[in-house]
Amino acid sequence: MRVYLVGGYVRDLLLTRELGYSESQGDRDWVVVGATPQQMLEKGFKPVGKDFPVFLHPDTHEEYALARTERKIGPGYHGFTFHTSQDVTLEEDLKRRDLTINAMALDGEKLIDPYGGLQDIRAKLLRHVSDAFKEDPVRILRIARFNAKLPDFSVASTTHAMLCEMVNNGEADSLVAERVFQEMRKALKEVRPSRFFEVLTKCGLWQRFFQDFPIDQQILHELDLSESLCEAEKFALLTHGENDLTALKNFLTLLKPPAEISDLVLLWHKIKNDFSQQDPESVLNLIENCDAIRRPDRLDKVLHVAHFLYKINTDIWHRALEKVILIDSAKIAASCIQKSDIRCAIRNARLQAIKEPY
Repeated sequence: MRVYLVGGYVRDLLLTRELGYSESQGDRDWVVVGATPQQMLEKGFKPVGKDFPVFLHPDTHEEYALARTERKIGPGYHGFTFHTSQDVTLEEDLKRRDLTINAMALDGEKLIDPYGGLQDIRAKLLRHVSDAFKEDPVRILRIARFNAKLPDFSVASTTHAMLCEMVNNGEADSLVAERVFQEMRKALKEVRPSRFFEVLTKCGLWQRFFQDFPIDQQILHELDLSESLCEAEKFALLTHGENDLTALKNFLTLLKPPAEISDLVLLWHKIKNDFSQQDPESVLNLIENCDAIRRPDRLDKVLHVAHFLYKINTDIWHRALEKVILIDSAKIAASCIQKSDIRCAIRNARLQAIKEPY
């Protein structure tokens, strides 16, 4: 039985040593060669894998996976069968991985690099390990995310050609919205999110999945500067260029994000052109359109996007909301003889409060 440190931890360690990247705080993953599940259990490891044997170390709780190979038996990214046995070598296990920079291992301090991952790190190149790459369409999304994570790297021409082939031959059609969204939300947290969308556009996956939904270069540039925005705010920014409500709803239907994101995207579409008017009635209209009296967080989010995108001072809306919240709506309602007058009376009180000096 031999145990090797593999995967992202090794990659990030070499990125730090070779290129000066910040040290990673990621989990360590291990591959075990020459062992059986029974031997792992006898050593106190806890089984957690369903499709193939993965175990948790009894003390560190780090993952230890038995070396395995995989074979494509059906369409899509679920169409694989896995094989584990004592005769599967480390090199065979590493060969099934996506990129050369992810296909390295450490035996103590000794680097095992059968597919040239270190050379590609030094060349700042994202390159597939083998032709098996094209059997899993999720890898298109993963390489796009690595392109965003490592902005100094480029996709190898042979790998780009393989991405295009996967889209053109229909292999990528098996991708589901949930997985696309999962990788997209990760990409929006990376150093250069724009590079994720550039890869998907250049290989044709974006057009295949989202038809004609626009992502223009200016929005991509803004995304790269949007670190201060939360996730939902970044999605509002991402969709800013679409002015057709039906197209926007179709995009959200395809992507299937959580309700919080869909809500803010649609709200931003509704009020994104309303920030140029700052008279009391326009300010109140925006506050009411955001339902900010009940849900002030919605106003906070659209103001974050407006301040970021339009470079405007949003204090006027913040101050107005503070004043409006202090209005005693119940008291005003009780003073109205006719119920039909209540709504107008409350709104007039809100307007008057906004007009008063702070």
